[in-house]
Amino acid sequence: MENMEASLPSAAGQVDYAVPKVVAPVDEILPFGQMFAVGLQHVMVMYAGAVAVPLILGEALKLDKEQIAFLINADLFAGGLATLIQCIGFWKIGIRLPVVMGVTFAGVGPMVAMAAAHIPVTSIFGAVICAGVFALIIAPFFSKLVRFFPPLVTGTIIAIIGITLLRVGITWAGGGVLAKQNFGNPQYLGIVAVVLGIILLLNKISTGFISNVSVLIGLIVGFLVAIPAHLVNFEGVHKAPWFAIVYPFRFGFPTFDFASCVSICLVMIVVMVESTGMFLAMGEICDVKVGPDKLASGLAADGLGTIIGGLFNTFPYTSFSQNVGLVGITGVRSRYVVAVSGLILISLGLFPKMATIIASIPQPVLGGAGLCMFGMVAATGIKILSRVDFNKRHNLLIMAVSIAVGMIPLVSPNFFDKMPKFLDAIVHSGITLTAIMAVLLNTIFNGATSAEEIDHELAATAAAASEH
Repeated sequence: MENMEASLPSAAGQVDYAVPKVVAPVDEILPFGQMFAVGLQHVMVMYAGAVAVPLILGEALKLDKEQIAFLINADLFAGGLATLIQCIGFWKIGIRLPVVMGVTFAGVGPMVAMAAAHIPVTSIFGAVICAGVFALIIAPFFSKLVRFFPPLVTGTIIAIIGITLLRVGITWAGGGVLAKQNFGNPQYLGIVAVVLGIILLLNKISTGFISNVSVLIGLIVGFLVAIPAHLVNFEGVHKAPWFAIVYPFRFGFPTFDFASCVSICLVMIVVMVESTGMFLAMGEICDVKVGPDKLASGLAADGLGTIIGGLFNTFPYTSFSQNVGLVGITGVRSRYVVAVSGLILISLGLFPKMATIIASIPQPVLGGAGLCMFGMVAATGIKILSRVDFNKRHNLLIMAVSIAVGMIPLVSPNFFDKMPKFLDAIVHSGITLTAIMAVLLNTIFNGATSAEEIDHELAATAAAASEH
């Protein structure tokens, strides 16, 4: 941890001693080389998820390859800007924690439906801007709901976030959704074992910088092993331009369709529920209590990031849960490291050839890292739940039913297909279902957390942080 000398004057007005000024881990500025390595690590683990949404929607909108490439560049560029806003912050916007921002999957269903209904792409971007403004306005009010998120609710939500992400990690490990008949190929599993083994070994035998970048080293070694196995596809790298300008309104000025705006505003409510869980998880890992004011700042950054997304021809933004687990594994809690990630994302948006190289990482390589990172998110939820008094019978019941309901979309994706379409963003998200059920049941059985209890938790967390 970085120390700075703060001089204190004596009674005579002269300086006669100094005490160290302790810098909180989230505010620590590491040497640039370390920040770049850990920041690149964050980008590599979220890249596949970051570019998936523009790929899906580009196909649904029947855009040509050049337009889809622009969507991807815009997505990375705007995501980098949103990340800088979220982790550095200004005024009352930005949670100032190591949070990486990316396009949310919650909006994919409604936006694909808009494309199928021949809604113009300018109306989709208009709806995204409208939803961002909506989130920015309601963030201070939505943040008051933190009193409905005691450790029982928070731990349950974070555990289901980890479980939901583990499905993604396992899919990557098996070869990805496109692997089809080759899914689970022993060759894929061997690469997963190599990546996971390296991450575990480095965390066992090393400390400091090496253990901090263990995931990055695992990904690099896995990538090198995958090349002679003919699993790396460099197609498109030589065709990708070195430099491309990202600019607003590439597809024309946004138009505003009422039904489309309402649909994406509903998506933003789901995003804000999920972001609340992510922010609470990150606060737990960083020993920073996320109270109403801090939560409002984070949710406002989600809104502003979404406005930026709409302006730059991309989609709603949220905090990426993949990176929560990475912070837990590395122990690097500096928000300035993630600011470097934001700069890397902006660079990737402006230099497509670099982005295409990172896109060449095979999914089994990502799966090896994903199993570790996403499991860490679930473990964080379990750690929070260890503080809950389960001698109260209702608490165990609340957790059990909330997790059970949240597992429905994971175990049976078609379970809610007969529900009204406008509910899709809610009922097909296990995280959202768990959050709704946990908050509702906890309020019914235990009531909301009082202001005094919130203040007590803030003080307890501050005391715990000072001991580290």
